[in-house]
Amino acid sequence: MSEPRRLHPAAIIFNFIKGIREFLFVLIFGFITFRDESLIYFILILFALVLLLVTYSIITWYRFTYRVEDNELRIEYGIFVRKKRYISKNRIQSIDLTSGVIHRIFKLAKVQIETASGGDGAEASLKAVKLTEAEKLRDELKNENTPLKGELEEEETTNPFYKISFQRLFIAGSTSGSLGVIFVLAIGATEFERFIPDQFFDNAMSWVIGLGIALIVGFVFVVLLLLWLLGIAGTIIKYGNFTITKSTDELFITRGLLEKKQITIPLSRIQAIGIQESIIRQPLGFVTVFAEVAGGSLDQGQDFSTVLFPIMRRDEVEEFLQEILPEYAEHPKEFNPLPKRALPFYLFRTMVPVILLGVVVMFLLPQFSWLVILLLIAAFGLGFLRYRASGYDVKGNRLMVRYRTFSKMTMLMYHKRIQAFEKKQHKIQKSQSLATLKLSIIGKLGVGKHYSLKELNADDLDLLSDWYSYRE
Repeated sequence: MSEPRRLHPAAIIFNFIKGIREFLFVLIFGFITFRDESLIYFILILFALVLLLVTYSIITWYRFTYRVEDNELRIEYGIFVRKKRYISKNRIQSIDLTSGVIHRIFKLAKVQIETASGGDGAEASLKAVKLTEAEKLRDELKNENTPLKGELEEEETTNPFYKISFQRLFIAGSTSGSLGVIFVLAIGATEFERFIPDQFFDNAMSWVIGLGIALIVGFVFVVLLLLWLLGIAGTIIKYGNFTITKSTDELFITRGLLEKKQITIPLSRIQAIGIQESIIRQPLGFVTVFAEVAGGSLDQGQDFSTVLFPIMRRDEVEEFLQEILPEYAEHPKEFNPLPKRALPFYLFRTMVPVILLGVVVMFLLPQFSWLVILLLIAAFGLGFLRYRASGYDVKGNRLMVRYRTFSKMTMLMYHKRIQAFEKKQHKIQKSQSLATLKLSIIGKLGVGKHYSLKELNADDLDLLSDWYSYRE
């Protein structure tokens, strides 16, 4: 591909939508300002703005060209100032294909190219390319030839491949954060009437009672059910058709119903593997497996971590990693736990914020004292769970640390991936022969990701320090 090529004309639509989004605040402000006496002028200005945006979108599309030449992706764009961006194949870390609703109508894909030096966004983005051409471009930039049909079939049957089932998606949605929203609404509803003026409340209650208790209960049930179903629908839309495939040195992830994403993760960029067990899913035995990947960009709304599989049973993780990332498989049966003298630290740290909040609430709103007591019991339980969950294990050059905020997290990382190792010890910890371990690896945007394991036995932490510095 040496001849300059333009994006699909559908890119004009994306340029126009982007322009409208950037002027949205001005349009809303203008409508509110001129809607009464000068609405006609606002309509004329709006018409001129739309015409200007359409013209701008067409010219922007026309002036944008790309080609692959001399082992580089060469992009030229700009209306008045011509800009040229050359990206060497050797600098490319990953190439992701995304197909939104409009893309899928025209059988297109958005190509996002990321390099290690990418900033807040992809290094290059081709908004609308034919899907077949996008896949061809991806193979060309990766210095790979498109395999013949026979080779592809053989590869599909031999490469490790995992696909999520609808049943698992349903469980993932059912145990998502929407349950927490329902719980908070249920508690809030019991005290909501305290904040409503008496007269308004009495009138409202008279109207509601007139509707009948059965209708009221049915309405509340429908609202809660709707929230729960929205949580399920959001998960299914985000992770529908989720598949992960391993090739020689890369992982390919495809997910999404409305917006289909194809993510490529070079194995060399994986810095750590994480296993998350939320409070809701942990009793059911389900976990989420994710990877911390170095470099690349951080698009708006995109998670810092890349999910390798949204939900699977805890006892399936080892087999999954054995197929996908065998160096991270084989987990210890038991971690090295924290000493018993660490427990008061965990209880104190978890309960102090609730105690401070409780003092304020009991002073200003004494009728909510019962809620403070419930929160204190919950904080005590959470502090104990945090203590019980924390621990570590070392096997060869691999370190596993486990901790909990609300969800229990298990992080697996190799010695060569750890960028910084820090031991912290304040006076109280020192008196108890305890210390805090802090680890850092490289995350997205080149910034570090940090993990802390507090109140470790100080002697154990010294041994870990020797392990990190190769001291005998």
